[in-house]
Amino acid sequence: MVVGGGIGGMQSALDLAESGLKVYMVENKPCVGGVMAQLDKTFPTNDCAMCTMAPRLVELGRHKDIEIITLADTQSIKGQPGNFTVTLNKRPRYVDEDKCTGCGICTEACPVRNEIYFPPDEDAGKVELKPEDEARVNRIIEANKDRPGALMPILQAINADYNYCPEEVLRYVAMRMEVPMSLILRIVTFYDSFSLKPRGRHSISVCMGTTCYVRGAGKILDRLSEMLGVPPEETTDDLRFTLKSVRCLGCCSIAPAIMVDGKAYGRLKLSDLSKIVDEYE
Repeated sequence: MVVGGGIGGMQSALDLAESGLKVYMVENKPCVGGVMAQLDKTFPTNDCAMCTMAPRLVELGRHKDIEIITLADTQSIKGQPGNFTVTLNKRPRYVDEDKCTGCGICTEACPVRNEIYFPPDEDAGKVELKPEDEARVNRIIEANKDRPGALMPILQAINADYNYCPEEVLRYVAMRMEVPMSLILRIVTFYDSFSLKPRGRHSISVCMGTTCYVRGAGKILDRLSEMLGVPPEETTDDLRFTLKSVRCLGCCSIAPAIMVDGKAYGRLKLSDLSKIVDEYE
């Protein structure tokens, strides 16, 4: 048993499991990661903490010989070296972990902490769309309404179909699904993959993580902004490009890096940018 799910506990658990031992990792917090998850950069490489932790988190979750027990306190330890019996007190999580998507809404709606109230949308029944848009959205709703947690796949399909989430469409979905508009807005403003503003057909993300930043990512972002004629987080008038800055692309080994429509470009120089943008013109 490894007590504590910080970076040291994570590595210890992996080392023991790789040696063929069954490992129980006990953590009194809701999740593993410890203090290191709060750090922006680590000594001596200045890499972001998640770049160091992410591979270990993936291995922990997948390893057949590691069982993670969170929200647990050690009550007693009996025995001697090589033969211990440990009693744990595992506190309730109040969430079905198999269904959790990490949206955070349960925290606000938790009946143990508070009683949440959604005011009715007075205009919900007055939403009208253009006939072609209404048919378009109805097809999406009909295809997903019987799925568990139907609201999320419906919003994802609308976001993919329109390349953003138009407000009038969201109000129509609220009316059809009989859910508060406030709930829909809470979802689409929480996840970065959703947008309430029209986005370009091509998305350019510039990594501003520590490694990329010290290698000139700021100048790359400025040059792209100058070339496209828009500031970061905005879209060109022809809806061709959206320029974004992100904290980390996970490409520290090829810094400085950008990503265009999921394709990474690394070890960039300012002179490379024109050629990359021209590929998507």
